[in-house]
Amino acid sequence: MNQIYYFMTEKYATYYRLIGALMDLALINMAGYISYLICYWPFGFSGHQNINLLQVLLINVIWFNVTQLSQLYHNMLTKDAIPTIRQAFYSLVLFGLFMSCLAFFMPEFKVSTRLLVITVLLFAPLFISGKVVFLMLRRIHRERLMAYTRVVIIGAGPVGLELSRIMESQPGMGFRVVGFFDDEAVKSPGGEILGKIGDCMAFVKQYQIKEIYCALPDRAIDKINQLMTFADQEMIRFKLVPDVKDYFKKNVNVQMLGHLPVISPRTEPLENLTNQLFKRIFDVFVSLAVIVFIMSWMLPLFAILIKLESKGPVFFRQLRSGKDNEPFYCLKFRSMKVNEDADQKQASKNDNRITRIGAFMRRTSIDELPQFFNVLFHEMSVVGPRPHMIQHTTEYSASIDHYMVRHFLLPGITGWAQVNGHRGETAMEGAMEARVNGDLWYLENWSMFLDFKIVFLTVWQVVGGHKNAY
Repeated sequence: MNQIYYFMTEKYATYYRLIGALMDLALINMAGYISYLICYWPFGFSGHQNINLLQVLLINVIWFNVTQLSQLYHNMLTKDAIPTIRQAFYSLVLFGLFMSCLAFFMPEFKVSTRLLVITVLLFAPLFISGKVVFLMLRRIHRERLMAYTRVVIIGAGPVGLELSRIMESQPGMGFRVVGFFDDEAVKSPGGEILGKIGDCMAFVKQYQIKEIYCALPDRAIDKINQLMTFADQEMIRFKLVPDVKDYFKKNVNVQMLGHLPVISPRTEPLENLTNQLFKRIFDVFVSLAVIVFIMSWMLPLFAILIKLESKGPVFFRQLRSGKDNEPFYCLKFRSMKVNEDADQKQASKNDNRITRIGAFMRRTSIDELPQFFNVLFHEMSVVGPRPHMIQHTTEYSASIDHYMVRHFLLPGITGWAQVNGHRGETAMEGAMEARVNGDLWYLENWSMFLDFKIVFLTVWQVVGGHKNAY
């Protein structure tokens, strides 16, 4: 069933967007001024010689543009609480990144680092608390803030019933289903049958219904055209719900090319160039941090340990499937004795090929650290579907539905499937299917907040250990 867009009318949407933006700007300026007083005590009270109004204006402009990128004020009265809080955190992270870059790359932007840090530390809890209070007040007064639209549905078949169920189960959309019109249905479990399709015109005029949703099948094109003509004459909005349930079993993405709707079987946030840019910045920042602060001392240490225990190279390079199924050499610390089956056979529990230092590295995921070089070279991402051996890609693509879709993304060092327990050997029935389902869910639901969450869960599991890490 196609996803429903928020068509509902918000009585005060514009006012609340404006008020929300102004209140957040007031909070950030208040936090900045308090920080100024703290940093320049006691002189801050007597003179404002250290305040640069151009810098203050620039900070306000940066914050405003950050909230536009995160769509913080979009659909304020209809958006669920979790996306609202997620976008609030997203805004704070972006603001911190932009301010850090400004201070680092523009020396003429002479703002005290202490002042910036204190401002962020004061602003962040005030800002998040404000959003929580807003959500609580919105929940109480939502009925009065929204103008519910009374609609009728033409067609009481599976599509019409599903449409009614979605509208009634999500009151935040702002719809009230008055009933159905259908020539065939006698009664409907999803709502009242108000009459035949021909009775619809008189009914909507008499009861001043302003929107009609048509869920008739394609073969009823003549009736659909008549209804569209009537709706235009009476200034009633007409919405056509195409029946795509036989093609797509879940949410789909709809785009307009000219006057033609184009339906995709899934949403892909990382098709957006802005999202790609943010993910790449995150990847470069994290990979550089790991290489400089961890690999710089860990590489020589483990190189010596690996060499002392067994002959062979320090790194294990294996050809794996990358983005768009392009092969690349995935780097790892060598954790096995040199053997001819390395490119064919997965590691298993109590595998006699694994060395003692290799067992420790695999258990703690240290063997994966060289892949941060792959990330830096843009062959991998910090978070994404784990790359598989070429041979396994060929095998799984022939037996698992949608398996190749995971290659729309850069492969990752860690991923949603891995932090949910789907890692290690995939000999058990259904293990690879579960991993693929996790990868597809990540592809369709990506956000920077989700990447932060996966990285945190990965670190947590590395510290605590994982039963499938061998």
